[in-house]
Formats: sequence, C-alpha cells, structure tokens
Amino acid sequence: MICIKVKTLTRQIVALADELGLNAVPEYRTPDGTRIDIAILRDGRKLLAIELEASFKWFPQRLLYDVVKAHRAGFPELWVVTPFHGSPGWVRGYAEELGLTLRIMGEEEAISRLRTCSPCGT
Repeated sequence: MICIKVKTLTRQIVALADELGLNAVPEYRTPDGTRIDIAILRDGRKLLAIELEASFKWFPQRLLYDVVKAHRAGFPELWVVTPFHGSPGWVRGYAEELGLTLRIMGEEEAISRLRTCSPCGT
C-alpha cells in the first residue's frame, strides 16, 4: 500500500520552513472557515498552500476543492503532496484560469523544492 505519513511530513515541512526563515502554519484557517493543511507565509504574506492527500478516493474532487480553497484564501501557489500519480485533468486548467500555480508531487519532491526555496514569491 502506498501512503504518506501526514504528521511526519507536516513536522518536516514546519521545521524546514523555520530554517528558511518562513512561517509554516499547520491547519491554517481561511477567512471563509476552511482549512489548508500547511500554509507557508513570509512576514504574513501568503506564499504557498500545501495540501497532503493520502487517499486516492475521490482524488479529482479533492484536488478541485484544494484549488478552490487555496484560491479563495489568496495563495498564489498550491502544492498537492500525494503518493498517487493521477491526472488532474481539467482541474489544472481551471487553476491556471484562476491564476493559481498548481503542482502535484510526492513527499521527496516537496521537501526538495521547499529546501531550494522554490515556491513563488521566495
């Protein structure tokens, strides 16, 4: 079974963001009452929303919901970290229409990208 360790990955991202001078907020509460798994901020400015999707069930619908949450909360970029390689289909195009950069990746890539400080705005 393919899985990601959500709590472990959250701790790693929070620690790495701190090392980079960024603020990682787990379970970030948006103004409209939804939550983003991890929000990456710099001086209060929203840089990156990270959603950890450990389940393949309803993946396209979850992905769409993640895009809507990140966009409504004012994030310019969304990383969806998942062990699955499903196609985002039309959701990627929708994210682009909204002006949201969408990246779907595994755990290792997320850590590597964050380590090299590559979310937009950094």
